[in-house]
Amino acid sequence: MGHSHGRGHHHHHDHGHGHEGGTTLPAAFDTSVPDEALTPDQRSRRSMLRRAGLLGAGLASAGVLGGAASGTAAAQAPTRGRKGRGFLWLAGDHHIHTQYSNDGKYRVTDQVRQGARHSLDWMVITDHGNVTHAKIGVERVNPDILEARNAYEDTLVFQGLEWNIPGAEHGTVFVHPGKNEVSVLKQFETDYDGSVKGASDSTPANEALAVAGLAFLSEQVKRRKVKDALMLANHPARKGIDSPHEIRAWRDATDPGHRIAVGMEGAPGHQAAGIEKSVGMGRARGLYDGSPGANSFAAYPLESYRTWGGFDWMTATVGGLWDSLLAEGKPWWITANSDSHNVYTDTAKRGGPDSDYLANGKHTDPVYSGRIDLTEGDYWPGQYSRTHVGSDGFSYTAVMDGIRAGRIWVDHGQLISGLDARLAGGGRWATLGGGLHVRKGTHVTLTVDVALAHDSNWAGFVPKLARVDVIQGDVTGAVSDRDTFTAPTAKVVRSYEVNRSTGTVRLTYSLGRVDRPLYVRLRGTDGNRSATGLMGAGVDAHGPAIDVVGDADPWNDLWFYSNPVWVLPA
Repeated sequence: MGHSHGRGHHHHHDHGHGHEGGTTLPAAFDTSVPDEALTPDQRSRRSMLRRAGLLGAGLASAGVLGGAASGTAAAQAPTRGRKGRGFLWLAGDHHIHTQYSNDGKYRVTDQVRQGARHSLDWMVITDHGNVTHAKIGVERVNPDILEARNAYEDTLVFQGLEWNIPGAEHGTVFVHPGKNEVSVLKQFETDYDGSVKGASDSTPANEALAVAGLAFLSEQVKRRKVKDALMLANHPARKGIDSPHEIRAWRDATDPGHRIAVGMEGAPGHQAAGIEKSVGMGRARGLYDGSPGANSFAAYPLESYRTWGGFDWMTATVGGLWDSLLAEGKPWWITANSDSHNVYTDTAKRGGPDSDYLANGKHTDPVYSGRIDLTEGDYWPGQYSRTHVGSDGFSYTAVMDGIRAGRIWVDHGQLISGLDARLAGGGRWATLGGGLHVRKGTHVTLTVDVALAHDSNWAGFVPKLARVDVIQGDVTGAVSDRDTFTAPTAKVVRSYEVNRSTGTVRLTYSLGRVDRPLYVRLRGTDGNRSATGLMGAGVDAHGPAIDVVGDADPWNDLWFYSNPVWVLPA
C-alpha cells in the first residue's frame, strides 16, 4: 500500500469529451465559467455546491470539504517533506441497467440524465451478461454511450457489464474508454461469463474460470488493448454463493500492484424494495429475502442473507468477513450503488408489445404509462446511494485510479455532504485506502472532518448525523484457512455523538504509540435504528439492526461507511 496524498492540479480548459487531461473540472465546479454559460442542470448543481460551501478556490486544493476546516487540514499535513494537496471527490455509481438488459427498461440517456440530475460525476452502464448481450448488446449499446458522453460532458460514462461470475454471484466489470472497449468486453463476456458458458454452479472448474477471466482482463491492460479494467463484486451476500475463498481468489488473481478485482458492494442497490406493501414493493432492502441454496457456502449464518441498515452482512458485521480480509493487510474496498432497473414512483413502462429483446439485443424505448409505479424497488443513480471517489482530476483515469487506491466513502440518503479522514504521525499522513509508514512507537492520530448534510434529500428532509464510530483491527497476516470470515481483533474503539446539525464537525482519535500494523475505518448513522452486533456488545454495542422484510423504509435508516486507512510501523 502506497503512501496516499493528492497530486492533482485542477484548472479549466476547453472540454475534450475524452476527459483525459486529468486537469478539467466539471463546469459547475469551475468558477471561471460564468453562471450564464451553464446549462440549467449545471446551474442547479452549482447552486447546491454554493450552499454546501463546496465551491471556489478551496475545492481544488482542499478536496471534498472546501472552506477553512478542510483547507487547513490539507495544507498542514506534510507528506514526505512536501505540502499535501487534496483530492477532487467525485460521486458515482458502478451498477446501472438499461434497455440493453433483459430485465431493464430505460435508455442510456435516461439513466445518465437522472444521474447528472442527482449530482453524479461518473457512472458505469452495466447491462446483464448473457448470450444475447454477448452477441448483440455489448456492441449496440456503445453508440448510445458515446452519445451520452457527448451530451453530458460533466459526467464520465463508462461502458461495462454485469458479469455472471462463474461459480458465484454477479460483478461489475468495466474498462477505460477507447477504441477497443467493445471488443475487449465482448471477448471477455463470450469466453468468461458464467451464463454464456453454462458455468454457474459452485465447482472448482467454474471458480478457476472466474480467475482466468480476471487474468484475461489484466492481460488486455498489459497489452495496452485497454488502458485499464476493474471488477467489483455485486450484492455479495445475497445468495450466499460468494464464498470467502472465492473472494480471496479474485483479489489475488492478478498483479498485486495493479489488481483487477478490487472490492465489493458494501451496500446493494434495490433499496426501495423494503418499503411496505401498501405503498411499495413489500420485499426486502436490496431484495435480500432469500435463503441458502444448493450452491451456497454452508458456513454462512442465516443472518447473512439479510441487509443490516441497508448494508450487506459482509460489510455491516464488525469483526466479520470484510474485516477478515482487511486483517490480511491487503486491499479490498466497498462501494454503494443503485442497481437501477425499474424505478420506484416512476411513470414509464417498457415500450410496446413489439419489444423483442432476444431478436434486437434491447427492449424498445420506454413510454409514459399514465400511472405512478409503487411496485418497483429501485432508485435512480445518485438518488439514494452514492460512492464518493477521491480523484486526482476529472478524468476516467483519475476515477479508476481512485477506486483502485481505495479512496472511497459511501452514503445513503445524502446523510453527509463530505468526509475527510487522515492518519498522521512521524511527519507523514495517509487518507482512505492508504498506508501510513512510520517507525515503531510513533504516536499516530486520526483526524476526521465531516461536512454535515446541507440540503433536503429526495425524500424531502435534511438528514441529521447522530453518531460516528471508529472501528479498528490488527493486521494479522494471511489466513491459513481461506474460508475464514471473522477477525477477532476488530471492534468499535470510539463513538462520537454529533450534537450539531450544520457545518463541519472535526473528530480526533489518538491511536497512541503504534507498535504493530493495524487499520481504522469509519461508520456513521442517523441513529434511528441500532442493535448489538453479531459479535457481541464488546465488539459493536450499537451497530446496524437487521432489516425487516416487508417493512424497511430506507429513508428512516441512513448510514455512511468509509474504506480503511492502515498504519504500518517498521
